[in-house]
Amino acid sequence: MDTYLGLEYFINANKRIFFLYLISSVLIAFLYLYFNKNEKRINLSKKLWLHPSAKLDYIYFFISNAIKLLLIYPIVISAKTVAFSTSMFLMDYFGYIRLHTSYELVIFYYTISIFIFSDFTRYLTHRLLHLLPFLWQFHKVHHSAKVLTPFTFYRVHPIENILFGFRYSLSIGFITGVFVYLFAGMIDIYSIFGVNIFVFIFSLCASNLRHSHIKIRYPSFLEKVLISPYMHQIHHSTKYYNKNFGGYLAIWDYMFSSIQISKDIKKIHFGLKNKDEFDSIRKLLFQPFINLLKK
Repeated sequence: MDTYLGLEYFINANKRIFFLYLISSVLIAFLYLYFNKNEKRINLSKKLWLHPSAKLDYIYFFISNAIKLLLIYPIVISAKTVAFSTSMFLMDYFGYIRLHTSYELVIFYYTISIFIFSDFTRYLTHRLLHLLPFLWQFHKVHHSAKVLTPFTFYRVHPIENILFGFRYSLSIGFITGVFVYLFAGMIDIYSIFGVNIFVFIFSLCASNLRHSHIKIRYPSFLEKVLISPYMHQIHHSTKYYNKNFGGYLAIWDYMFSSIQISKDIKKIHFGLKNKDEFDSIRKLLFQPFINLLKK
């Protein structure tokens, strides 16, 4: 039961800070620092981990989780409901169709379809948060972090959490509904600890370092396919915050001209230009509404 106000996140493989993901990120970070000794000072410094922005993230993590449990989860439509509605809609308009293929192939197609479509809708939603001024007011909460730690991932306004909750249910539900319609009960996913195998692998490969000061880059050709940790850090910078919207895949940024590969970016600064706008729990929750009322 999710009554531990966030502590279950460490033992749930569906969460970014699942203990195995954290351990793998720490190991990769220390390997990186071994070969980049000049970066040890900032990454192992109390000034980073006990920075006011970082401490705000730690506290907000538990508060935002309580808000999700009490206010957000009850109002977000479930993926199962969307899946049922999608399959019924297809049945009503196109009649009875069943495709016959091997169970293993159906699982493979479903696993990869869920991963790719979910990542694409995440990209679109994230880009809308930047493009639409009223949504940007809420997304600014996430970009207000002056230093990055794995807990910065959860520095998200409740309105944004609602939006992403619906995005998840609609995208997963839609793909599931299509597969239920085409293959009846022959659907499942390749998973590890109950997590889509592709998500598990990407999460294990240092996803937590995206919100860190560990500047892991990929070769330029690979960064046109996959988002490297440093590419997401670039997204958090004051200069390139309208680049690199992708979740796991960079192909969407490459296709829609919002990509900034890391090769030529040497130094970045995190946060917003108005540095004091989100420096308390009260401001994280209410400042977006105040900003909108001022307009």
